[in-house]
Amino acid sequence: MFEFSQMGLRLGGPSGISELMDDLGHALAEGGGHIRMLGGGQPAHIPEMDVRWRQRMQEMMAHGDEMEKVLGNYDPPRGNAVFLQALAEMLRRELGWQVTAENCAVTAGGQTAFFFLFHLLAGEMADGRRKKILLPLVPEYIGYANQSVRGELFQAHLPRIEHTGPNEFKYRIDFDTLVVGDDIAAICVSRPTNPTGNVLTDDEIFRLTGLAAEKGIPLIIDNAYGAPFPNIIFTETKPVWNQNMILTLSLSKLGLPGTRTGIVVAHPQVAAAIANMSAIVGLANPGIGQAIVLPMLQSGEILCLSNDVVRPFYIEKSRLARQCVREVFASRFDYHVHRSEGALFLWLWFPGLPITSRELYARLKNRGVLIISGDYFFFGLDGNIDWRHRHECLRMTFTMPENIVYEGIQVIAEEVERAWREKDG
Repeated sequence: MFEFSQMGLRLGGPSGISELMDDLGHALAEGGGHIRMLGGGQPAHIPEMDVRWRQRMQEMMAHGDEMEKVLGNYDPPRGNAVFLQALAEMLRRELGWQVTAENCAVTAGGQTAFFFLFHLLAGEMADGRRKKILLPLVPEYIGYANQSVRGELFQAHLPRIEHTGPNEFKYRIDFDTLVVGDDIAAICVSRPTNPTGNVLTDDEIFRLTGLAAEKGIPLIIDNAYGAPFPNIIFTETKPVWNQNMILTLSLSKLGLPGTRTGIVVAHPQVAAAIANMSAIVGLANPGIGQAIVLPMLQSGEILCLSNDVVRPFYIEKSRLARQCVREVFASRFDYHVHRSEGALFLWLWFPGLPITSRELYARLKNRGVLIISGDYFFFGLDGNIDWRHRHECLRMTFTMPENIVYEGIQVIAEEVERAWREKDG
């Protein structure tokens, strides 16, 4: 009916992230016992956290006109000043980072933060050069893939695969072949990595920081699942930050995805630019999430909730899901699971899978099991690279109730087994 611009075609067309969120939204809205939602990043409803959110909302409603101010007033584009101050103080107090409120900016969710950051740093430069974001390890977060408004924005690097145990493996950054060219504007990683649950080691982060410093570019760390909050990390790591790094945080995986509250911690120049972009695109950012967690930042309760409630909950969820995979998949076909070191997902690899992961996705969806095809997470690669591995993987979440996770894993096993039977005739 209408003609779309190039930007409109890129952002308004189908994508992996739109497919994911469409599946998730319909599954959560329509529900029913026939849907096993194993595909999205929807955090679990942790009973203790839901109780705390309800208590906090009641406190706000009972405290003068606090609720009216939160709902009825605009915050500055950078975020609520008291919230930013409390955040900076907590990061100095708990982690020793030399940050002030000038290093921090709020965005309407982490996804928006990355849209701003990628276009702030990369793309067509003032002198006509084009620069890209280097992803030193793929698979990487599906939500980055289609964010460019013009041209390819990413340059990705294939990992090394290390077998770490029976039916278990881990992706490692291949530093021997990693090159940071002059056309790279920033290096970007997620930690823990969405989709695999991989946690880059402190040494890997140290080496990436060094490579970025040599080129005078920032290292961006997507910390949506990481420390200090929500701290969905199952290994020992040291949270790091300096003025040459850009760290993003989020309230979503604490259990507040509906508040759409993302946080950028960066050099003041970057934080100010993010605030200006927020003003242009959306005037201001949602204030409800900032208001809910403000006293928790001031008291340190946010760290106690992360360490004592959220993290143990997901450790147990991961253990149960991996146990179920072992029980259901055993002796039926070849499979590997990425070592679960954090986040909300299992990354399953079926070597030699006779059908593509996207075909497997379609078969599973027809049976009421929603997962994410692994090929979506291998973006930014040279078009000449044809790596079968990228079509043999899928991402499943373990945040749903145990019976749904178990039923979903059973159906996955049946469909993978059927694919092998069809191949063998």
